[in-house]
This record gives sequence, C-alpha cells and structure tokens, in this order.
Amino acid sequence: MKRRAIVNFFQIASLLMLLVAVALLAAITTMHFAIHGAEVQVPALKGMTVADARRETAGLGLSLDVDNRYYSDDVTAGHILTQSPASGTVVRREWRVRVAESLGPQKVDVPDIVGMEDRVAALELRRSGLEVGTSIPLETADVAANTVLAQDPPAHAQDIDQPSVNLLVAAPDNQPPNGYVMPDFTGIPVVTAQMELSKVGIKTATPNYADSAVETAAGIGVQPGSVVAQSPAAGARVDQSTLVKLTVQR
Repeated sequence: MKRRAIVNFFQIASLLMLLVAVALLAAITTMHFAIHGAEVQVPALKGMTVADARRETAGLGLSLDVDNRYYSDDVTAGHILTQSPASGTVVRREWRVRVAESLGPQKVDVPDIVGMEDRVAALELRRSGLEVGTSIPLETADVAANTVLAQDPPAHAQDIDQPSVNLLVAAPDNQPPNGYVMPDFTGIPVVTAQMELSKVGIKTATPNYADSAVETAAGIGVQPGSVVAQSPAAGARVDQSTLVKLTVQR
C-alpha cells in the first residue's frame, strides 16, 4: 500500500513537471512569434515609383518618407534613388523608411540673384522651379540689409544636385551677426590683422614666419612683419569658431 502511494506520488509529480514544461514551451513559442512576428525585412525600393514603394512598404506595416529630392541623369523622375535602411535589413513593423526621389535630369537654369533683396530672390527662384536652401546673414557695412551677397550654386550652374540655392544675405543692423566676411590682410602688419580679428571675437593661431616674394596690389613688396598668406582666404565666411592662420614675412 505504501509502495503504491509512492509510485502514485512520482507519477503525479512527473505529470506536473511535464505540464510545466509544456507551458514553458508554449510561452517561449508565443514570445518568439510575438517578437519575430512584429519584424519584417525592408524591401528593395530603388528604381520603384514613389507610389509603388509606398504601397509596398504599407503592405509590410512600414511607413515611407521622401526626405530628399535630387537631379539624376540615370534614374527617371518620380523614381527612388536611395533608401535607408538598406533592402534586407530586419526592422520592426511601423519602422520609417527614408528615401530620396529622382527629379530626372536638370532642366532648370539657376538665375542670378546676387544683389536682389532676399524676398525678391526667393520669388525668382520659385519661378524657376527652385527653392531657397540655407540662408545665412552676414554683417557688412557696404550693402543694404537683406541684400543677397552670394549664392550657391552660382548662376547658370550645370549638373547641380538639388533644386535649392543657398544664400548669403546682408544682416539687418538690429540682427546680431552669426558670421563675417574674411578681409584680405595681405601686406597688413600681423599685429593689426590680429587686432581687427580680435575685435569681433575671432582668434588667430600662432603666426607662421616665412621668406616669401609677395607684392601688394600696388606692386610694393611686403614688409617684414606683414601678412603674406592667410587661411581662410579673403571673402570666406568666418565666425567665432574659426581659427585664422596667418603667414608672416620674416
């Protein structure tokens, strides 16, 4: 009788252990499908139309964002140039796939907007099928406020990448400048150049002294102690984060 009770105990214990193991296996399987069932592979979208790519990603539970547009001689307008993440990448559902759309070959002519008031320049760009990219204000005493000082890409540029034009604009008097135009210090005593830069908070590196046969614009040889070369070059944009390097006549 006692022996049978022991056998029954072990049978019940074994059954309970089996049930626990089955429950654990079911839980692990459920977790596996819950985790991996929410993962998908990013499809290859390059070359598709944006509409087809949107349908393809929506069917997988992904979202599609067109975050850039570029001119391309190789990919037809309205088709996808690049994508991120790359095709084959495993991501969770509802992941955002970013793509760049082709605008086809460049067909617009970049207008010359230097010297225009910035709002007029923006209108001129829109008429040409372009848009204003980055607009940077620069302090200058020689040009009226809000006048376009420079543009990138330049007028009539060919083989540009994007349909946007970046502008340098004369800052209004009441707007704190976030940059300056680098002056030409050639022929100027190095101490004078350093003083002028320090007035606007721009630092200079320790001058590099060299023997150079350099003349000023007037054809006069540069005197010892005067600047013969500089970096950044004259006309470049500089600000308080720029470290100016000056080469000085020995």
